[in-house]
Amino acid sequence: MEFFHLLHHEHQARYDKMFRYLWGYTLLLGVTGLLIGLDSGENILHGLYTIITTEDALITDYILIAGPGAALVNSAIVTAISVCLLYLARDTLNGMTLVEMGLMSGFSLFGKNFVNIWPILAGTWLYAKLRRQPLAGNIGIGLMSTALAPIVSYIALDNGWGGPIGALLVGVLIGFMMPSLASYTYRIQNGMNLYNVGFACGLVALICVPLMASLGADPTTHYRWATGYNLPFGVMLGTLCMLMILGGLFFAKKPVWAAWAGYRRLLQTSGRAPSDYLRMFGPAPVVINAGVNGLIGMAYILLTGGDLNGPTVGGILTIMGFSAFGKHALNILPVMAGVALGSVVMDWTLNDSAVQLACLFCTTLAPIAGYFGWGYGVLAGFLHSSVVLYTGSPVAGMNLYNNGFSGGLIAIVLYPTIMAIARRRKPTLQDVDYFDQLEGDRPVIPPDPQVLQEEEE
Repeated sequence: MEFFHLLHHEHQARYDKMFRYLWGYTLLLGVTGLLIGLDSGENILHGLYTIITTEDALITDYILIAGPGAALVNSAIVTAISVCLLYLARDTLNGMTLVEMGLMSGFSLFGKNFVNIWPILAGTWLYAKLRRQPLAGNIGIGLMSTALAPIVSYIALDNGWGGPIGALLVGVLIGFMMPSLASYTYRIQNGMNLYNVGFACGLVALICVPLMASLGADPTTHYRWATGYNLPFGVMLGTLCMLMILGGLFFAKKPVWAAWAGYRRLLQTSGRAPSDYLRMFGPAPVVINAGVNGLIGMAYILLTGGDLNGPTVGGILTIMGFSAFGKHALNILPVMAGVALGSVVMDWTLNDSAVQLACLFCTTLAPIAGYFGWGYGVLAGFLHSSVVLYTGSPVAGMNLYNNGFSGGLIAIVLYPTIMAIARRRKPTLQDVDYFDQLEGDRPVIPPDPQVLQEEEE
């Protein structure tokens, strides 16, 4: 028993070392933002004030309204808040932790700021307190639920309607609702939509926005989209991705062949949630995977004539975060190809702003390609490219994870349909597979000493 107890703590201590890298990433964001601000003569403080006093429904690019320096500093502050909360809550660090960092830092470039996230986080704390549950089990949902932070900003800032007190109350209510709702929506999507919280946030927004409109509000969507930053952000992102690949290969305390072999094994998984790549394969393959996926996302935007700015860089950071929890090159490329195929027959082009985001965030449906094959992945991306263009209108851009909402709708419709077709070809796909993972997808979790003790007794 003592051996397993020590083994459990050894595994936990190993993942606790992630904090130093999370702080390093936070520092990198902050220093880069400050250097850009100094180089361009940008007033960082004025930019931060502009960010927190602007209604930030989709699409509100902080790089356009406040400058790249202030946008990156805001991202650094939000990321630092997230790391501190994970530490204070004593959350178990795993692949989902990297997902949360990608989401918080990425969306802090176009919608989340260091003020509008607090009411929702307070609501999640209240939920855990009243339910007598540890905050560690809920803080991750709270962080991701800040996708609805634009609702807080709108109520707090809109002249003639709402106010700070109303924003606080609504934000707390949202944060209180999300843990139980996200748990329920996770089950009905069968692990095929990686942005499960985005789907749950979409449902909440579908209730909140019409209710607000009935009370006299008039929320409208925005299209603030920065251009002309492809070179600086391309250099920064490309350098970061290459450093991650080289770091995973040569500086992860593993032989190069072992790190590469782990990455190749990772590519064989379906990505169906939950697929905690960090615990399944270790840090080296995950870091390589994040670097490769980041380069794919950046290349896709540049080759299709898109723009590297707050929203698209945020999308690339999100892909890199989910590289620890379900996404890899072989399951994201088919879905992205489906979006590209849509541009051939649909009445829109790949360099439209909303479509650029769809090109990146469509990878929420990567498990469909990984589980059923490339053809179904292309179909999922093709459908997503059109559905996502219309799901944002009913919620007036108040759900930052709009692609997660669209992905959830497609997953709910496609999964049973594909199962009805694929069952004839693959008799092993039965109803029991709805929540079972493919072989090799199950995270490697250290044994629980308490469970072992009960079994011995």
